[in-house]
Amino acid sequence: MSPSAGGLVVFLLSVQVIQSQDGWRVNYRQTDVCAAKGSTVYISCYYTYPPGIDPSDIKDRFWFTKEKDGEPVDLKTDSEYSGRVTYRCYSNSRSCYLLITDVRESDSAEYKFTFMTNKPGEKYTGSPGVTLSVTGFQVQVRRSDSTWLELTCHSSCVLSDRAEYYWYKNEEYIKRGSSLSVSSGSTDRYYCYLRGSYSQRSPAVYGPQRPSVSVSPSAEMLEGDSVTLTCSADANPAASYTWYKEHEDSPRASGQIFTITNFTAEHSGNYYCEAQNEMGRSNSTIRLIPSSVIQSQDGWRVIYYPTYVCAAKGSTVDISSFYTHPPRIRSSDIKDRFWFTKEKDGEPVDLRTDSEYSDRVTYGCYSNSKDCYLTITDVRESDSAEYKFRFMTEKMGGKYTGSPGVTLSVTGLQVQVRRLNSTWLELTCHSSCVLSRRPEYDWYKNEENIKTGSSLPVSSGSTDRYSCYLRRSWNQRSPAVYGPQRPSVSVSPSAEMLEGDSVTLTCSTDANPAASYTWYKEHEDSPRASGQIFTITDFTAEHSGNYYCEAQNEMGRSNSTLRLIPSSEKGGSTWSTTTTVFASISAVFLLIIILAVLYIR
Repeated sequence: MSPSAGGLVVFLLSVQVIQSQDGWRVNYRQTDVCAAKGSTVYISCYYTYPPGIDPSDIKDRFWFTKEKDGEPVDLKTDSEYSGRVTYRCYSNSRSCYLLITDVRESDSAEYKFTFMTNKPGEKYTGSPGVTLSVTGFQVQVRRSDSTWLELTCHSSCVLSDRAEYYWYKNEEYIKRGSSLSVSSGSTDRYYCYLRGSYSQRSPAVYGPQRPSVSVSPSAEMLEGDSVTLTCSADANPAASYTWYKEHEDSPRASGQIFTITNFTAEHSGNYYCEAQNEMGRSNSTIRLIPSSVIQSQDGWRVIYYPTYVCAAKGSTVDISSFYTHPPRIRSSDIKDRFWFTKEKDGEPVDLRTDSEYSDRVTYGCYSNSKDCYLTITDVRESDSAEYKFRFMTEKMGGKYTGSPGVTLSVTGLQVQVRRLNSTWLELTCHSSCVLSRRPEYDWYKNEENIKTGSSLPVSSGSTDRYSCYLRRSWNQRSPAVYGPQRPSVSVSPSAEMLEGDSVTLTCSTDANPAASYTWYKEHEDSPRASGQIFTITDFTAEHSGNYYCEAQNEMGRSNSTLRLIPSSEKGGSTWSTTTTVFASISAVFLLIIILAVLYIR
């Protein structure tokens, strides 16, 4: 649905009176006007002159902003206003107005009204005049929280009328209002229009498009060269740039340009540029390999990048290598290249033949290149090992293994709980090693996605279940954390409890983190015991009553109650208690019968 068009006119309400001592004056209805670029501006005035002048003596009336040779220049003759200016005075009236359509920022000026009679030199200009400020629009972006942004349509001055804005997303109308909430990381383009001024549209705001990354020199890169990487992305607001090397958390540089002054084999690997603004982020990767590498003494070498990888269980791992061999060996002499972690009878075992990696391993080498890779999908904790690359030729002894290799650590995810205050908790997605790829987490509450980020604030005492997922690894989910469910409480012996017996109470609940247990007797503040099991070694009538078990963890607490009554007591006390109760009931019953008989009589 698109809003209907309507003319936007800026009306001037307050009155400014300018009067000379001899009766000449001009009243402007407003002295300052802020108008949107592309809108229509209406300025009005009321003029007077001395009583001795007849209305028919007025020969000319017009508006101006400029002077030439000390004389006002009629706006209608100014080419900058061609076709955009209308003004007139109402019939038999001294009320006049100026109308400027499709106003431009260059129209910002002081506008004055002048009138003159048919007598030489008899004229008057209302000064000071009306100051017009024409403003464009910008969308301002403010972060509401880690998930949402607030967009606001903003002008450089306060518009004189009640401005109404329309919001568009990718050319489609979505909402009316001065602000708009959008999700962080959106790739859409948002802009606002001012109602009645459809030629006046704000520049769109949007997150960075996929960056373009270039390298210089673009041809052969030799060790010792100065290598320059350049990154650029289309974004509004303008993006900031950060450079990372793959599998490293700390940035290598910031800014559009990243220079490696003394390029060596150790700099080999994938670099990515991350472009970011208030709307979102995007990145692109470039691979750097030196055309020549420092050889080992006999010419054989394998370079790994990275040499250590921490990966989330269920994710995909990429490991790269670059190998060299002595000049006497031709590329066509290479008969096999593979990766391994184990040996059998002193010989490496190709990962592709290992049943533990069945259908999860891919590797190869790029065409006409000594640049090779290993990809392992759905990694498991059992995949944690040292991975090595081996290549061999058809010649006797023509084989080489790059050692040490690449150490892979595979970690699961856990949610850590930290109390912020008496009301709020902070949940953090945690791994046992620092993940090599910059992790992005999604949080779920009872299987519903609620937020993206490394942490999540939740209210203490919540009965909901919270878990985090690692993006790009949907089968890798942390165990859920949640407060204790209502505990189950049991007693032993479960049948007749006699005085003098040993009575054991047991409490259990479902909770993560695991719950701690505390036992209370009703109407007592101090706990009777702690732990899942509470034993009363010599049960007596004094132990009768309600006991409750409270289960508690960092997420919350819950409790259940159990009533203990001895079935019999030593020394006939049970009988006397029962007799007293029975006698009391009998007396009440007898009294009711007597009262009934008396009533009938």
